[in-house]
Amino acid sequence: MSDSNSMPTASDRDSVGPDDPRWRAVLDRDRTWDGAFVYAVSSTRIYCRPSCASRKPRADRVAYYADAATAQILGYRACKRCNPDTAIPDANAVAVVRALVHLDTHDDATSLTALADLCGLSAAHLQRHFTRLVGCSPHEWHTARRVERLRVALQSGSAVSRAALDAGFPSLPSAYAASAQHLGMTPSVYGRGAPGETVYFTVVPCVLGQALVAMTARGVCRVILDDDAATLLAMLREEFHSATLVADDAAVRAVAESVVLAASGVALAAPLPLDLRGTAFQQRVWRELTRIPRGETITYAELAQRVGSPGAVRAVGSACGANPTALVVPCHRVLRSDGALGGFRWGLARKAKLLAAERAETA
Repeated sequence: MSDSNSMPTASDRDSVGPDDPRWRAVLDRDRTWDGAFVYAVSSTRIYCRPSCASRKPRADRVAYYADAATAQILGYRACKRCNPDTAIPDANAVAVVRALVHLDTHDDATSLTALADLCGLSAAHLQRHFTRLVGCSPHEWHTARRVERLRVALQSGSAVSRAALDAGFPSLPSAYAASAQHLGMTPSVYGRGAPGETVYFTVVPCVLGQALVAMTARGVCRVILDDDAATLLAMLREEFHSATLVADDAAVRAVAESVVLAASGVALAAPLPLDLRGTAFQQRVWRELTRIPRGETITYAELAQRVGSPGAVRAVGSACGANPTALVVPCHRVLRSDGALGGFRWGLARKAKLLAAERAETA
């Protein structure tokens, strides 16, 4: 943690990522994290506790700090609404934040025992509480963050060897092994925008706007929604910039017809083959989502129970947000515990309309 008499270092602050449990805590106003960190908003120069009831800021304007003293040194003022300076920290949440900061700011591998000593817990306690709050083990989190740094570097044009080392991988083989699991391809193939891969796609109108449906030879890899077809195509080209894109292939048109019906609340005639690439935890969540019957909903907490991680509600929500195949993997069928819609990558208006259509079809 930061000493209030010294200037903050890079480890005192971190930018917000959509998968970070601290960001999920802010979105969910989760009191579990109060006192473990504060989040600061660059546009208002105010810092708050995670459970603050104020209007949520844009993600690109948020940073979080280990304690209030660090935020004050950097010129932020305490929020008068939530009074973050009086928050009583939960020791386990504080330890998890310490572990997150260390893992995010140290490329070298840290053993669980060494990480636990740094956080003031036993290895077993840190493993349990980290998994409960974050949704995966410290090792899995560290690997996922390395892969994310690798992905960003490759997209910017870095050579594979340099990108792998800069991301913190001890060797090229370890980078290739992690990439195969998380990216679905080798670093060199990903860095070239999936050359040699053929992606079949089409954009079709539906009751939710425009839907882009894309497939590889293995199955459906993308279903994304927007009001503008050109925006959807630009999103596909950005991700698969060196792949061969084939428009309006007969096979993908047939799948798109099923997606259009699904947007209207009609059940898929048969399960579609999927080509989904994500972490092991994301894959578990996505598989469980496909088991929710049409016309029914469950809560994020219930979904966390079903995937075997009852304490990872925020991580489950993050996995739902990362779902690459809207409608086909029905992440829209998950609600908050209070019955509110929660989040939806493609907009809450679409989520509400889709749920209403499915209820009407099954009535």
